[in-house]
Amino acid sequence: MREVTCSTTVVFDLGGVLIDWDPRHLYRKLFDDRDEMESFLAEVTTAEWNAHQDAGRPWAEAIEILVAEHPERRELIEAFLRRWPEMLAGEIPGTVDVLADLRAAGVRLVALSNWSAETFPIARERFDFLAWFEGIVVSGEVGVNKPDRRIFGHLIERFRIEPAAALLIDDAPANVGAAAALGFRAIQFTDATALRRELKRLGLLPDVRAGSPPGQPER
Repeated sequence: MREVTCSTTVVFDLGGVLIDWDPRHLYRKLFDDRDEMESFLAEVTTAEWNAHQDAGRPWAEAIEILVAEHPERRELIEAFLRRWPEMLAGEIPGTVDVLADLRAAGVRLVALSNWSAETFPIARERFDFLAWFEGIVVSGEVGVNKPDRRIFGHLIERFRIEPAAALLIDDAPANVGAAAALGFRAIQFTDATALRRELKRLGLLPDVRAGSPPGQPER
């Protein structure tokens, strides 16, 4: 696998890497029984249903589709959008610190996220670190989700990225695989400690013990 160089662009996913977004943060407040909550999320407001909003489907249309199928659950379904900000718990511990260190090291930073165009402004207003990116590709604005190669093509064209000289960080294996197939070096995010260790190994962050400056891979 190719090593990255000092010209590397680092592409961050947002949800699950930098931002802790999870419907459970909201629905734990609305259900007394955990199993009932999990059934609702698995059978009604499913990940597949939400992915259509990430690909550009209007929220008003999405809510009405589910309410028509589950009229007795209207209030719970409508809460998905009405109380959407409560699904944002905050930053993923430690990852924003890694982002800050990359920024301080002069590494080019962009983001690529599956996110509804209607709800992303809420996150942008809440999280100041989103302004650190040169730019952010939001699937809901493009009209296609990861891991579809078309959104990676959009990213490459918009920011004039050479995949072989870029690194993508994402928590979803399918997205990591899709990026790797296009020539990116790709890391599956697990936690900030492991990410920092890998970035040091690649020379994108300095290793104080080794004395390696940014951009020079450790040997």
